[in-house]
Amino acid sequence: MNDIKSVAIYCASSTKIKPVYYEVARQLGRGLALRGVTQVNGAGNMGLMQAASDAALEVGGRVVGVIPSFMIEQNWHHTGLSQIIETTDMESRKQTINDMTDAAIVLPGGCGTLDELFEIVTLKQLGVYLKPIVILNVDGYYDYLLRHLERSMEENFMRSEHRDIWKVATTAEEAIDLVFNTPLIDESVRRFAKI
Repeated sequence: MNDIKSVAIYCASSTKIKPVYYEVARQLGRGLALRGVTQVNGAGNMGLMQAASDAALEVGGRVVGVIPSFMIEQNWHHTGLSQIIETTDMESRKQTINDMTDAAIVLPGGCGTLDELFEIVTLKQLGVYLKPIVILNVDGYYDYLLRHLERSMEENFMRSEHRDIWKVATTAEEAIDLVFNTPLIDESVRRFAKI
């Protein structure tokens, strides 16, 4: 079992989404908090980010938000978090989150969430980010993306070994179990970086 003290949550800030996404975000926030895991996210005050944060805080959990200065200036940050870390830009935001967490769970989201997912998948493929990555495929949201990744392997843009870079969950409970139980890898993964 992995020693997981903090988990990055990457997800949407959109508010015009189906209720099932909110429910799973709340289950995830609550579930991590009840296991004593600090949630680290982008500090947003809307959408799934807010839902996951609020659910954790309601049961006494700790939530750290990492957000660039320009977003704070727009009042896009959640003011009730345990801690806010202000960064200069989006790149340092992602780097800070990755550095201070022991795993990542990716909920449904748009371009920003996909950017975060693909960056950590790429870093893990290169042997830089070695922590568990879980894609929380709520209501089949990531089905097409997962099929595309399979095609990337079929077409030899990726190795079949790269399939082990991420795990897929369909429930919050399964995602939490996967971050604790996915075997850690080491830098030897770099031998698979090239096709």
